[in-house]
Amino acid sequence: MDGLHMAIHETEISRAHVKRWNHDPIPVRISPEHVTKFHRAEVTLERQIGLGGCIAFVVGTVVGSGIFISPKGVLKNTGSVGMALMVWVTCGILSAIGALCYAELGTTIPKSGGDFTYILETFGAIPAFLRVWTNLVAVITAQYAVISVTGVTYMLKPFFGDCEIPYFLIQFLAVLLLVAIFWLNSVSVLWSKRVQIISTVAKVIELLLIIASGLYFMLQGQTDNLKQAFKPAVYVDLSKLPLAMYSGLFAYSGWQFLPSFTEEIVNPSRNIPLGIIISMIFVTSTYLLVNLAYFVVLDPLEVLSAEAVALTFSSRVLGNWALVISIAVPLSCIGSINGQIFSFARILMVSSREHCMPRILGMIHVHNKTPLPAAIAAFPIAVAMLMSRNIQQLVDYMSFTTWLLVSVAVAVIPYSRWKYPDLHRPFKVPIILPIIFITCALVVVATSLYSSPSDSGFGFIIALSGIPFYFIFVKWQSKPAWFLKAMDSMTCFMQRFLLVAPEEKNSD
Repeated sequence: MDGLHMAIHETEISRAHVKRWNHDPIPVRISPEHVTKFHRAEVTLERQIGLGGCIAFVVGTVVGSGIFISPKGVLKNTGSVGMALMVWVTCGILSAIGALCYAELGTTIPKSGGDFTYILETFGAIPAFLRVWTNLVAVITAQYAVISVTGVTYMLKPFFGDCEIPYFLIQFLAVLLLVAIFWLNSVSVLWSKRVQIISTVAKVIELLLIIASGLYFMLQGQTDNLKQAFKPAVYVDLSKLPLAMYSGLFAYSGWQFLPSFTEEIVNPSRNIPLGIIISMIFVTSTYLLVNLAYFVVLDPLEVLSAEAVALTFSSRVLGNWALVISIAVPLSCIGSINGQIFSFARILMVSSREHCMPRILGMIHVHNKTPLPAAIAAFPIAVAMLMSRNIQQLVDYMSFTTWLLVSVAVAVIPYSRWKYPDLHRPFKVPIILPIIFITCALVVVATSLYSSPSDSGFGFIIALSGIPFYFIFVKWQSKPAWFLKAMDSMTCFMQRFLLVAPEEKNSD
């Protein structure tokens, strides 16, 4: 047994007390006409994502609505163009360091599930469960809602001009958009990958168009906003800086999802690190150039008053061609949602496989070979989020808990270097990088707790609300017979209804 498997085996023994969500494995109960098909094909996910798919996934997931809505939030909480650009650079560097750390984790622990798996293998079931819980009930689902609303708003804006768009129309179209993307991830891994590539190409063209326009005006000498970059456009207290960081980090979010489907990546020890490095260099440099373009064309007060910054920018420089941005931004949002749904479905699937979520979430559609139950699990919560006008506020609430748990995941690196120094690591970052990332993340968390204690406290309460669910459904072994029977019946019904079965074996 090599070092990696021995380390994982020891960890699994140490958490052998963790019980299943349901008491025993549920037998596959489906109609007889499908039995023959089961013997012809394994019910398992397949390795079919190469380097190009990895790059398209990271770029397509990271570049979503953030670059189109976060510039306003960053400027609002910094007060000046210069400070805003410094925040964008800082967030890019911090995100790149975090992404490199996740590349080491993804190649050292070659299992799908992302930070859920890393936290589970190292620190146990409770923090790992809370990571998935917060994503499911608040973080990821709120991001689905925010991004879909942004995409629909950009799509409708040219038709309404200066008039206010009816919010019920935005909600209705956002729901339809989510239905389409959730359905796509339920029926085809291949088409999910193709949509990701198409949307990535569209958003790259869009961002290059914005950058080229900004450079053109800069060469024409329109640099007044940059000459007095650190002159405050609005007065902002320094205590608001963590909120600016959260806005910037929201725009960069998505780099942590690539290792969530390690078992579907071809040659992951090569493609995960390379895909992350290429993607983050491109994203960070592009974000900085896009923000420079915004501030070359628009003064700070125009950015703060703009409902859709990219659309205001494009109408100023492109005239009638601004319609291109109205099409490209929704495509960008589609790619971001598609990538997040694709990855989070795998996280839910792995958490079920590790007995931290209902068994049905770990099953695969017998024909399409997709994690159908896990892919659609977040849909009703995301739709419920759309009923509120304060979705972004929930994202702000959960930023505190999100970065706290991400720092816990990165802490796996120094811990494993100390605990298992001989563990095989195909990709290895300098130890200073995870230390820098953890320190910066904890500083942001601490300052946000100081400057916004009520928001941070609310997010922390949402995270802790998962503890009763963990002890009732995961930890509690001697559940009443009627409860176990009801859970079994529900699982079997869902198997028949969705035509899914447990995975026959893990991908090689």
